[in-house]
Amino acid sequence: MDIDFDKLIQLQNLDSEIKHNTLFLENIPRLIEDIDKKIQAGSQAVADAKETLAQNQKRRRDLEGSVKDIKVLIARFKRQLNEVKTNKEYTTLLKEIEESQQRVDGVEEEIISEMLAADDIEEEIKTAALKQRQEHEDLKKDQVMLIEKKKEMEAKRDRLIREREGLLPLIPPDQMKLYMSIFNKKNGSALSPVKGDFCAQCHVRIRPQMLNEIRDKSKIYLCENCGRILYWAAKPEHKTG
Repeated sequence: MDIDFDKLIQLQNLDSEIKHNTLFLENIPRLIEDIDKKIQAGSQAVADAKETLAQNQKRRRDLEGSVKDIKVLIARFKRQLNEVKTNKEYTTLLKEIEESQQRVDGVEEEIISEMLAADDIEEEIKTAALKQRQEHEDLKKDQVMLIEKKKEMEAKRDRLIREREGLLPLIPPDQMKLYMSIFNKKNGSALSPVKGDFCAQCHVRIRPQMLNEIRDKSKIYLCENCGRILYWAAKPEHKTG
């Protein structure tokens, strides 16, 4: 009997589309999760910059506390100058005052350095916050588009499945069994068109006798190399004007 290759080809096309849709839908949760991670990364960059500023401010407070303590010590040394009785004690106190003042100068330079660093950090926070707002908006848009695409692809998949279910009763059981067996073995590709003298899937040359019989469409032939169902792909007609 004649084989209705058109229905088998239609089934193959439906299964290919369903597979494509399914793979896309399975990948959407990961894509949405990746967007969430990017959003979190932007927020984290701002949080890290703010934490750096907080540490800077703490160092400045600690340094300012050190300056205050040293200045208290210098004031005490200066009061003691009026109480000493020997030149040696006086000289020793002057040296303590000088060294303490040098420490004050050094710490105050550190404070200035931290203040300059704070300006840079505050600018970094502004830049990170601006970038985070812009990226957050763009990423949220991407997320919404993905969710909408998911709904669209789910509707399409459901339509394709209904179409497939309507097609199955029109294909003889033995042909359907063969198709599904090859489909499962060949990762969802059960049919292969004949192009020229070759199997389009594995590119192996087909014997001339088999080519003639494939053209007749009266029997199912499998590729001797890849095992797929071979069918004759008619060349499109060229219209002449």
